Amino acid sequence: MIEIELNNIKKNYGLKNVLDDFSMEVHTGERIALIGQNGSGKSTVLKVIASQEDIDSGTVCIRKGASIGLLKQIYENIDENINVKEFLYESFKDVQNVEYKLQSLEQKMSVEQDAEVLGKYINDYGSLQELYSLMNGYNISEKYNKICTRFHISTDMQNLKYNALSGGEKTRVNLAKLLLKEPKILLLDEPTNHLDIDSLDFFEELIQSYKGTVLIVSHDRYFLDKAVTKTILLENGKANIYNGNYSFFLEEDEKRTLAKFEKYKNQQKQIEKMKESIKMLRKFGDLAGNEMFFKRAKCIEKRLEKMEVLDKVSLEKNKIDINFKMDNRSGEDVLKFENLSKCYDDKVLFCNVNLRISYGEKVCLVGNNGSGKSTLIKIILGEEQCTGGLVKLGTAIKIGYIPQNIVFDDESQTVLDYFFSGSNFSETEARNKLAKYGFRKDTVFKKIGKLSGGEKVRILLMKLMQKNINFLILDEPTNHIDIDTRELLEEALKEYKGTILFVSHDRFFINKVANRIIRIENKTII
Repeated sequence: MIEIELNNIKKNYGLKNVLDDFSMEVHTGERIALIGQNGSGKSTVLKVIASQEDIDSGTVCIRKGASIGLLKQIYENIDENINVKEFLYESFKDVQNVEYKLQSLEQKMSVEQDAEVLGKYINDYGSLQELYSLMNGYNISEKYNKICTRFHISTDMQNLKYNALSGGEKTRVNLAKLLLKEPKILLLDEPTNHLDIDSLDFFEELIQSYKGTVLIVSHDRYFLDKAVTKTILLENGKANIYNGNYSFFLEEDEKRTLAKFEKYKNQQKQIEKMKESIKMLRKFGDLAGNEMFFKRAKCIEKRLEKMEVLDKVSLEKNKIDINFKMDNRSGEDVLKFENLSKCYDDKVLFCNVNLRISYGEKVCLVGNNGSGKSTLIKIILGEEQCTGGLVKLGTAIKIGYIPQNIVFDDESQTVLDYFFSGSNFSETEARNKLAKYGFRKDTVFKKIGKLSGGEKVRILLMKLMQKNINFLILDEPTNHIDIDTRELLEEALKEYKGTILFVSHDRFFINKVANRIIRIENKTII
């Protein structure tokens, strides 16, 4: 059964067609990944399906009666000043309405004296009980507690006001709410960004067994391999469909690209031969003074004009020039913790931790949400004080840091102004370097505050390249960057000669980059 049908959708933002005759068909029970570079229109497709974005032309058809749930990348405050538990329980409104009716009937039956009226109440109660059972009303508490536990929504967090949550916490809570509600069509925009590895495992299992239809925008390649059955690549505003997971897409895409390249190459050879024939026939016509040669040349010329010339196919991806240079290495001991402890009032994050990181190691720091990963990084950077113990940095250490939430001192600066600050480049040199990081033409005049998450990571990487650093500290570096950029970053980090400490939940990225993994668990480091 067709759940969603998009036909020849056009969506324009200013001068750019984000979707250009975009068409796709989604069937009941399919789990589909929408992939593509940042700005290719993935989030727009989800918003169009959820009727949160208008289209310029085309048609959108959703199966009648199909409920839709959308997880957005960014959630704003809500009007009602409700706490997290009340917000989550909104998922059960329909079930709770039936429950209230049952309670009302129970009260009426307890005092009713008239046998005929009581009989009617009993019949109504039986029907409502059947409906309540069909709606899984008796399993609400169990379901609620399971979801909250696995997404680390603690009792304390449930009592917080929704508006007091951070952006990442709001995403987690909204994801939990959608999964509690179980809409027939589930639209997920970057659902894994704020989930730790334990939660990711649980989430994968839920998606694999989900009874509805799921469309996912994600850059988490491991998750896509486990969770989806079809992959749609958004490219030049159109849909390229691959009937398999992300690994299947990679293999098929390479085959398709090679086939297109061969077709393009053969057509170019044919065109060259036709041009040579035209040239030769005209030469013969001039030498022989024979009109027949000119007619043949004209005939080939007309065939050439009518030929639909294939677009040039490149086997090289658009690359960002991520190349960490390092002229001065640090000493052998880069970082040491000696009996390190950190507490907030009565809450102990970790205590008596001992750790040594040596030159050239690429260390990934993992742990559940709230275990203290970002706090540990802030202690290393000197932004927070430890409660006990010592942190020792080695000799000649030069740290480069990319935080999880990137904030610039002056968000009114343009990309070009930001790059100029602290550098001696000419405008031509600056624009050439910016182009290597994907900032081309008018995008160099974009305000820093208006950049996407991926663009912010790119511009910070670009600044770090100029600083000759030998100890990289990265807090969730892959959040908000597309798969192509992740792959480039992986290669750059693998080749980097210095030391790296990074926090990540991207298992594919971890396996590619890390040669050592440390985990905060039970208030210590393993």
